[in-house]
Amino acid sequence: MLYGRRLWEAMSSHWPTGDQQPDATPAQVEFARNWRDTPKVVFSSQIERADWNTRVVTGDAVAEITRLKAEDGEPMRVGGAMLAGAAMRAGLVDEYTIVTHPVLVGGGTPFFTALDSWVNLNLVETRTFPGGVVLSRYETRR
Repeated sequence: MLYGRRLWEAMSSHWPTGDQQPDATPAQVEFARNWRDTPKVVFSSQIERADWNTRVVTGDAVAEITRLKAEDGEPMRVGGAMLAGAAMRAGLVDEYTIVTHPVLVGGGTPFFTALDSWVNLNLVETRTFPGGVVLSRYETRR
């Protein structure tokens, strides 16, 4: 899992103990445990260290993501609009998983304004969850 600083701060403020919250659903318990166990990289020039199976990278995010992709080929997830935008512009994203929640926020940093050209996609999977949440998974068409 690859994070920008702001998303890392939001995730690390909740998920280390997310499974211990009295109102945690089974899905939240599973996610919290998986989150703690999953290796994470935070790209930031403001954070010096991070806990919960995490390392901090202060250098070039595109170069590090490229290195990680070549290293073992394991799937990586990118979280955070600015980090995701850099990975998209560099052509490093093989698959997009878009989770749509039935809420209009009206703020935040858009993910897709960072693109210089179209990215053609093939739909691989859709899933609907309780509460109207929809997951759409696409492969990048090269």
